[in-house]
Amino acid sequence: MNTSKDKIVNKRAGDPIDQLIFEEGLRIKNIWFDLDLDLIIVLLNNKKVLKRPISDFKRLAGANEEQLSQLDNNGIDIHWPDLDEDLSLRGFLKYELAKMDAPFMV
Repeated sequence: MNTSKDKIVNKRAGDPIDQLIFEEGLRIKNIWFDLDLDLIIVLLNNKKVLKRPISDFKRLAGANEEQLSQLDNNGIDIHWPDLDEDLSLRGFLKYELAKMDAPFMV
């Protein structure tokens, strides 16, 4: 049987980020939120941790902890049905790469 999940796994990578996701199987394993620190914390299946400010996302910035916890995570995309917000592993990885290119600011 050919399912949509199979199509995700078997997709041919078009760039290095897609290669990590679709050929190497990089996935979002878990997600936490720290409202006091304004952080989304993402644990990947390779044990790496990614962080991003919640305030970067207008719909998430106004949400409480309960609303933030009502999410669907398929490993590649995160969806908040009640908040009508979608984030992707690809977006988190691109953000991390952009931070590496940016000058260090204190």
